[in-house]
Amino acid sequence: MRLILLGPPGAGKGTQAKILIAEYGIPHLSTGDILRGAIAEKTPLGLEAKAIVDRGDLVSDDIVNGIVSERLDAEDCKPGFILDGFPRTIAQAEALEAMLEEKGMQLDAVIEVQADADTLVERVKNRAKESGGARADDNEEVLRKRLEVYKGQTAPLVEFYRGKGLLKPVDGMKPVDEVTASIKASLGR
Repeated sequence: MRLILLGPPGAGKGTQAKILIAEYGIPHLSTGDILRGAIAEKTPLGLEAKAIVDRGDLVSDDIVNGIVSERLDAEDCKPGFILDGFPRTIAQAEALEAMLEEKGMQLDAVIEVQADADTLVERVKNRAKESGGARADDNEEVLRKRLEVYKGQTAPLVEFYRGKGLLKPVDGMKPVDEVTASIKASLGR
């Protein structure tokens, strides 16, 4: 099973990914983790990315696409994967489509975890209170900025994947087990 998890920051994609990887025995591919792994392994693209990150610049789509492509070639991805944080833009989605076609793979579904922005802000405020503000991104200002970036860059992917017949929207505001049940139902599982 090859899936993409889409949804705004704080919608519960990471929580659902953990449940799904345990259920289906496929890896959760977070772009940040893939990038850090390539840097740690000192792959050619990883070294190139490290130099860019060390300068404080953003890693280009070409490098991110290349690192994701290398990761999809790994043995543990043969039965499937869950992509989270990639693609973030239409250009990355088109690149992913081309790389999957080249590898003889195709996506099974794109799960859109829908969530209300104001509710997400309340969640983060509560999490910050409970954890004593342990996470740097556990504040309203940071979350609102991340939500705006999501709305501008990543939300257009919803229409992109809807047009391809791959989009499976689920209500991310429900309790975790109900969201999981909705995801499984949308996948016919």
